[in-house]
Amino acid sequence: MSRKRGGLILVVVWTAGSLAALYAATPMRRPHDRLSYPSAARGSVVEQYHGTAVADPYRWLEDLDSPATRAWVSAQARLTHTYLEALPQRVRIRARIAELYDFEKSGIPFQEGGRYFYTNNSGHQDQSVLLTATRLTDPPAVAVDPNRLPPAGNPVVTGYVPNRAGTLLAYAVSLSGSDWTEWRVRDLATGQDLPDVMRFTKYYEPAFTPDAKGLYYSAFPAPQPGAELSTQDLGNALYYHALGTAAAADRRVLEDSAHPDWQFEPHLSADGRWLIVLAGEGEVGDKGRENLYLIDLTASAPTPTLVAPGFEAAYIYVGADAGWLYFLTSLNAPNGRVLAIDPKNPARANWRNVIPEGRDAIDLGGKSVTLVDHQLIVRSVHDAHSRVMTYGLDGTPRREISLPGPGTAAGFDGHPEDRETFYSFTDLITPPTIYRYDLESGASTLVHAPQVAFDPASFEQRQVFYPGKDGTRIPMLLAYRKGLKLQGDNALLLYGYGGFGVSTLPLFNPSRLAWMEMGGVFAIANIRGGGEYGESWHRQGIRTHKQIVFDDFIAAAEWLIAQHYTSVHRLAIHGRSNGGLLIGACLTQRPDLFGAAIAQVGVLDMLRFNRFGQGAGWEGDYGSPEDPQEFKALYAYSPVHNVHRGTHYPATMLITGDHDTRVMPMHSFKLAAALQSAQAGPAPVLLAVDLSSGHGGGETVTQAIAQSADIYAFLAENLDMQGR
Repeated sequence: MSRKRGGLILVVVWTAGSLAALYAATPMRRPHDRLSYPSAARGSVVEQYHGTAVADPYRWLEDLDSPATRAWVSAQARLTHTYLEALPQRVRIRARIAELYDFEKSGIPFQEGGRYFYTNNSGHQDQSVLLTATRLTDPPAVAVDPNRLPPAGNPVVTGYVPNRAGTLLAYAVSLSGSDWTEWRVRDLATGQDLPDVMRFTKYYEPAFTPDAKGLYYSAFPAPQPGAELSTQDLGNALYYHALGTAAAADRRVLEDSAHPDWQFEPHLSADGRWLIVLAGEGEVGDKGRENLYLIDLTASAPTPTLVAPGFEAAYIYVGADAGWLYFLTSLNAPNGRVLAIDPKNPARANWRNVIPEGRDAIDLGGKSVTLVDHQLIVRSVHDAHSRVMTYGLDGTPRREISLPGPGTAAGFDGHPEDRETFYSFTDLITPPTIYRYDLESGASTLVHAPQVAFDPASFEQRQVFYPGKDGTRIPMLLAYRKGLKLQGDNALLLYGYGGFGVSTLPLFNPSRLAWMEMGGVFAIANIRGGGEYGESWHRQGIRTHKQIVFDDFIAAAEWLIAQHYTSVHRLAIHGRSNGGLLIGACLTQRPDLFGAAIAQVGVLDMLRFNRFGQGAGWEGDYGSPEDPQEFKALYAYSPVHNVHRGTHYPATMLITGDHDTRVMPMHSFKLAAALQSAQAGPAPVLLAVDLSSGHGGGETVTQAIAQSADIYAFLAENLDMQGR
């Protein structure tokens, strides 16, 4: 039976530095002591939406730098620190997670100019180092060591792009994990950076010209100082930067001033003739519908040709070979297909269907089709795990690439002239393992298998299928320690996402092993809104149908209880970003169903999400509060607007990053304030403001260990896992 805890709602601030000065004056308390919350004033803001008056009492928390907001967050941090410090299992859990993270990690190798590049982490480094060598068996040289960058601003390296000769390297630097990045250029012969820097970029990699005299890149106007988190993603344009020239002289290649919300992603054909540009209404890929432009750079006056207008389907550039450009698209194919376009004659009547739509979906959310050795390598999703096939350029199937088991494969990059490629394989209990694949023989060879501090044979995975509220068959993956007994008393952590066509496939996370060692079960529900079964699966859970996503997740929880995997008081739920919205909606709709909830960097105010940062681009999935019918749906599930005074809410941790430019921290602030005011039950709710952190992409190993330890210690305390 679960013991009742003292009622409290808290904020934690994680940082790698010392917090002693902040907390020195705060007396130590036990986790179950009832605490007094810092006051959150209720303002009088009321806004009209289509004849409905909507109160927004915590609008003032949108001003992140106001003295009132700063004081509120600081007071919450002092309170929360005492709670976490008193958790009896926290020190042990953190030590074990640190051990599980401590293994050598090697990235997927890629080649340019006869050189291999790959990342490596000894297990003790906060960020992986980019290495390079002529042969993989040679001692490597360091190309970029992010851990040695000047520490001002907490720089995090988030991407690498070498030129075709392998002599220059563009690398992206984010400060404190923000989506705002700048691309620097390093001369690999000298190890020194050139003076060239491309600033105010987000999301998209630059493209070197074949002669390495310049790069095409996508950038935004500079935000006003202090407004980096709230500035909307407007005014994006495509530029050309000639190396050795001032950034102010960069030539604007493509923009659309009539549509300031449009964004542009550049690609170059291998011969450098064709600039391929994908345009999105908001971030490219968010809506799964792009416009496609081609620019002939050999023309006397290169101008964009709009090849695919109207944002009617997804287009993902694959590569070029023998004069044709290859694309993955959802055009007339919800599960995805591959087509070829002759750039000299790009009229739709001349397009060639290469690989038709199949029963399994090709993931439209990532680089799922590559062109290597004059072959197409296609990664599809079969019942929420990877399947990989190779095809000729005429679409003739060649062979299926055998994987170690049902899990997630990634990589398979290269060029048409390459004869080899590399990929990784992982699942919930297998750390990413690197393989070389010979495209001529079809043989996979092991390159790197991590040596881990646990016995994988002690755990098992199992895929099950459960019925949604409307009877839809939904897959779910479970992992746990062998010998699990179905007596309804297991602590279980259920994870979900359910949005933007993103497939939630099994990935290894060291901290989850600590959870399973404690006796916990980990589960992933592959709910609608994702891309596990193609674009139709995605679109069943968007806009006015978004409630289907929450219903699917609630049905997963109910099924797990009915099958005696767990019980209400032993069941926790977790999600990030759009998955944070999932958790916020489910805990406010069914507070009786869960023992604990973790909502991480969540979109939680569904009437204001489109007014900040990247938010307007999410209207393809969420709809717009300016539309009467979509407002009605949004208002019905918006977590911030569906907190009711006098309700017993489950133990909840809300997590945000102080540099999250994608989902503004105000979302988590507002929900925390609302829950603090409404909570009638004894369960704790924590709001975690992670210092020097963004939306998750810039998280260092130290931050990941600290955050995971606090999450699992919080769950152990509130799911009654002491001594298990």
